[in-house]
Amino acid sequence: MTVLLATNKRDVTTDFIALELERRALAFHRLNTEDMLEYRVLMPNGDPSCMRLVNRTRELELSEVTGAYYRRPLPPEIPHNTPSTAAYMQAEWSAILRSVWNALAGRWLNCPFAILRAEDKPRQLAVARAEGLQVPRTLITNDAEHAKNFLADGAIVAKPLRHALIEDGGAGKVVFTSRVEQDNGLTGIESAPVILQSEVPKRADVRVIVVDDQVFATMIESQAHEETSVDWRKGVRTDLEHRAITLPHEVEKACVAVTRSLDLRYSAIDLIEDPGGIFWFLEANPNGQWAWIEQRTGARIAEAIVSGLVR
Repeated sequence: MTVLLATNKRDVTTDFIALELERRALAFHRLNTEDMLEYRVLMPNGDPSCMRLVNRTRELELSEVTGAYYRRPLPPEIPHNTPSTAAYMQAEWSAILRSVWNALAGRWLNCPFAILRAEDKPRQLAVARAEGLQVPRTLITNDAEHAKNFLADGAIVAKPLRHALIEDGGAGKVVFTSRVEQDNGLTGIESAPVILQSEVPKRADVRVIVVDDQVFATMIESQAHEETSVDWRKGVRTDLEHRAITLPHEVEKACVAVTRSLDLRYSAIDLIEDPGGIFWFLEANPNGQWAWIEQRTGARIAEAIVSGLVR
């Protein structure tokens, strides 16, 4: 019986899971997918359920995997000396990984394909509303006239629909949630759709980690500094106070329901608490980071995830 960790070799979050598995003396195989070319693949009868992956030191039998954790695996790294066949090799190894993901259906904490579907932010907003969470007034558009009309009804913020990173000659630029206070803040909106939402006054930000029926909520004192007031990630401040809290029962229940409705067992949900104590849903990250929450608050998230994997 083995737990599979599908990840990359630089992912610190997976290190927490590996340490907890070691603490419990449970067998696991860490599959750093950028290193797939180090493996030999054996698939008798072309049956993925019988697949074996063998490298110089270890062997992975998919039939022995009882639980699997998908945590940001990277594409297989192809040698630089094979430029003419690089695209072909990349596609073939990626096909093997898809076969692995499919073969482990029913054993994932979060199925890779469910993660892909759950990353659809409009779907998240619809699910959150259906489960009774407050959602800010929202418009998704690249139409400047409609965006201006939306702005006319009050202060709004803008954020990406999908990618929050712009590649710029090797130096990536993070696109944070930003306040739009006048029409000129909508310049260039025609180039790509964007999420526009009414700006909800904040008391604080709240990160909610859901693992099956367990909920770990952390209040982040984002309003202590101007640069973190709209998006607490901006400024990369390490001095923001993090405090474990207990959410109102109906909010906690709704967060679990949202996670399940997205076909997930794990999610990292971002909420806002307004000055009146109302919690507002922003988004759910189906593969979001949590290790820093455990470090800052002592929340036993790794234990919960490992318990889910071996259940």
